[in-house]
Amino acid sequence: MSVDQELVNAAIELTRTRFPGQDWSGAAALRLDDGEILTSTAPDVPNSAVNLCHETGAICEAFKRGRRVVASVCVTAADGDRGYWILAPCGVCQERLFAYGPDVEVAVPEPADPRHWRTLRLRDVQPHWFARVFADDVWPFGSDSSESPN
Repeated sequence: MSVDQELVNAAIELTRTRFPGQDWSGAAALRLDDGEILTSTAPDVPNSAVNLCHETGAICEAFKRGRRVVASVCVTAADGDRGYWILAPCGVCQERLFAYGPDVEVAVPEPADPRHWRTLRLRDVQPHWFARVFADDVWPFGSDSSESPN
């Protein structure tokens, strides 16, 4: 699988080093088609309407390099020694990741304990994705998930 403990640990490590001891801080890690892992986090800004998701920087870096994203995970440091929780990608990040096809793997938290996770493909996270109604173009860049976005 493309989402594995190494990917989760990369996001946790960035959170630990960038925000030591800070509750509810977070980071993301993305795996590229060549196996490389990119990490990113989001800056705090005065106007929350312009906040970015933790995944955004890594998604932009993958695009800059012309690489395809195959997996994504986002974590947050829960308060009071409750560990690192996995966050499913928000709807906006799902749309950003859909640029790489419906088979991008994402980590989603286990309902009983968000410190544990499982892997789902985007197509399974969002089975009623809006673009599926267009029969001639089910996914943004064809049905072959190995195609790169333009």
